[in-house]
Amino acid sequence: MSERELKRIEVLSKVIERRISTASGAKILGLTVRQTQRLLRTFQDDGAAALRHKARGRCSNNRIVDNVRDFVLELIREHYVDFGPTLVREKLLERHQIAVSKETLRKWMTEAAIWTSRRERKRQIHQPRGRRDCIGELVQIDGSHHWWFESRGPKCALLVYIDDATGKLLHLRGIDTIESANAYAAEFATDQ
Repeated sequence: MSERELKRIEVLSKVIERRISTASGAKILGLTVRQTQRLLRTFQDDGAAALRHKARGRCSNNRIVDNVRDFVLELIREHYVDFGPTLVREKLLERHQIAVSKETLRKWMTEAAIWTSRRERKRQIHQPRGRRDCIGELVQIDGSHHWWFESRGPKCALLVYIDDATGKLLHLRGIDTIESANAYAAEFATDQ
């Protein structure tokens, strides 16, 4: 029995022994006098076992049968393995006429290791790459196509060369397009 039910037995026993009144027993239990009288009558007729919750040990009325759960998980593995719970719910309803809530699907998919929550996905820790030891060992090149000169000039690409060891800019140049960067990169490599 739960602590709450044990407390009820204790208080109702005191009421039966007339050590406290029904009204004060109701106040202790946080119930109305009428509800306390009903509990008292049940306790006197059937004993302490009658006070335990009647649904204890029984399955919920809304419980989905294990066969349905297994069938749905099999459908998900076959057709919707890369879908999230919300989209799986829509597809199950649309194509298979199976109505299951998205939270139930989320729980089932998590238990079956088909779906991981965002929090768990973010936990992946990647080891940061260390900087290179010598200047010029690794040069990172990046380009950005943008209106660098606002409306005063044409749209161009800014090409930047950054040394990995020091983080310093080796070269910075505006060029026509990102495509012409390959030709410029070859020219830069021969200049060095």
